[in-house]
Amino acid sequence: MRTQMCGRTAAAVGMALATLLAFGANAPFQKSEGGNPKVAGGKYTLSGPYTHGNLTIFLIHGEDQLKNKTFLTLQEALQQKKVVVHETKQVNQLAIENVSPNEEVFIQAGDIVKGGQQDRVIAFDLIVPAKSGRMPIASFCVEAGRWTRRGSESAANFDVSNNQAPTKGLKIAVRQQMAQGKVWENVADAQRKLSANVGGSVQSPTSASSLQLTLENRKLQQTVNDYIKQLQGISEGKNDVIGFAFAVNGRVNSADVYASHALFQKLWPALLKGSAVEALAELKKDGKFAPVAAPAVTSFLADADKGRASEKKVTERVRLIQKESSKNILFECRDREEESAPVRRSYISK
Repeated sequence: MRTQMCGRTAAAVGMALATLLAFGANAPFQKSEGGNPKVAGGKYTLSGPYTHGNLTIFLIHGEDQLKNKTFLTLQEALQQKKVVVHETKQVNQLAIENVSPNEEVFIQAGDIVKGGQQDRVIAFDLIVPAKSGRMPIASFCVEAGRWTRRGSESAANFDVSNNQAPTKGLKIAVRQQMAQGKVWENVADAQRKLSANVGGSVQSPTSASSLQLTLENRKLQQTVNDYIKQLQGISEGKNDVIGFAFAVNGRVNSADVYASHALFQKLWPALLKGSAVEALAELKKDGKFAPVAAPAVTSFLADADKGRASEKKVTERVRLIQKESSKNILFECRDREEESAPVRRSYISK
């Protein structure tokens, strides 16, 4: 019954994408003087590579576009009890309420929320204004099978959001395919690969299907922390870093660019962890790969930027622009109150 309900609701969400409108492309990346890649017009540059094992990261540098605005992240807002994520008992829709009198919250597609009737992953980027009242938010289940309270957690709401959807396949299932069955398939695939590479099951006896509990697995965290310790400090002292791109096994995987350095820095720990989990899942212990160079990253970004574009209104304030080429996808979150730059540009290699 729950599987059927998930499928019907996910199909309805997917149908919404069919109504998207065509939209124009932005300027592609080009190479700058001195060899550092630069966006046309001098907007962004890259630095790196920074590599640990099979994970390579490039930092993306640029000017702040939100100089007079700040956002709380979902993790911050939950910790400070300034936002409530409500269970609705509908698998593919939750409700969120910002109870802060003056602070806005930026929620990312891919944010995982823990608790409720089952753990979920958020489907769209969203800005939640102060004193918002209850707002609907699209979601997918990342814990097949449970539909009841778990331990001492609340079944009525979600109190933790400290992880991002960690694999490319899962990101695409949530954001581009918008299919609950594909989400479950990619959660199971990630669990299988991670178990093989940490030398033991990463599924929790409390709820074997829970992606969140898998990401809390002690052996997995120990291995992921090896990546994090080596790479977490690469942006320190660089106040113009607004994003990053990463490659796994010598192939460019994903990138995220934000409208401000402050927002990127808040999100960096979860973004790095997600990238490290992806690298661990795809680790080939005896595998060899060619180093990734900056031109591969700029080509990836430029190709996605030139993809066929469409638009969706998420709320009266937020719109999502999707650009898709044969190889890559770009999701762009636009705030109607800040039209100077997207709040987030999220690139995924297919």
